[in-house]
Amino acid sequence: MENVLRHSAKSGLLLMLFAAIGTGLLSATYYATRDIIADSEKQAKLALIGQILPSDLYDNDILKEARELPPVLGNKEATPLYLASKNGQPAAAVFEAVAPDGYAGKIKLLIALKADGELSGVRVVDHHETPGLGDYVTIAKDRWITQFDGLSLSKYAAQDWKVKKDGGKFEHRSGATVTPRAIVKAVHRSLKYVEENRALFFPVNSGKAGVQ
Repeated sequence: MENVLRHSAKSGLLLMLFAAIGTGLLSATYYATRDIIADSEKQAKLALIGQILPSDLYDNDILKEARELPPVLGNKEATPLYLASKNGQPAAAVFEAVAPDGYAGKIKLLIALKADGELSGVRVVDHHETPGLGDYVTIAKDRWITQFDGLSLSKYAAQDWKVKKDGGKFEHRSGATVTPRAIVKAVHRSLKYVEENRALFFPVNSGKAGVQ
C-alpha cells in the first residue's frame, strides 16, 4: 500500500511538472509570436482596405485610429469604423455592412466612402452564395462589384438603386439576381444611413470643416 501511494505521488508530481513545462512553452511561444501575428493581421487588414481606398487619399494611421460602430447597417454586434483623414481633415470612412437577404443568407460587405459622399469601393468579404452562380459578386470571380466605384446618392436617384431587372441601373446575371439585388439594397441603405449620421462617420477635427 505504501509503495502504491509513493508511486501515485511520484506520478502526480511528474504530471504537474510536465504541465508546468507545457504551460511555460506555450506562454513563451505566444509572447515570441504575438507581435508577428499582430503585424500579419494588420497587413491583411490594410491590404483589404487598400482594395477600396487608395493610400494616397489619407495620411493617418487608419487602423490605430479606428473607432467602434454600434450594431447598425445589418450588423448584430459592434464593428470597426476606420476613419481616414488627410492633413487633419476627414477624407473617408471604411465600415462593414450586411445584406441580410442574400440567396443563401447574409452577405458581409466592406464599404469605403469618401467625405464628399462618393463611394471609393465596395467588397464582399463573406457570403454563402452558390459557387459558380451567385459568387460573381466577389472581386476574385468578377468585376461586378466595381460598379459601385464613384457612385453616390447624388449621382443615382433612389429608383436607380436596383438591378436592371427591377428597373434600376445595376447589371446582373440572368438567373442570379437575388444576390446582386441584396447587395445593391444594402449599399444604398448604407449611404442613406451615413448621410443621416454624417458626424459619426466624418467627425470634424479641431473645429475645422470637413472635406467637401
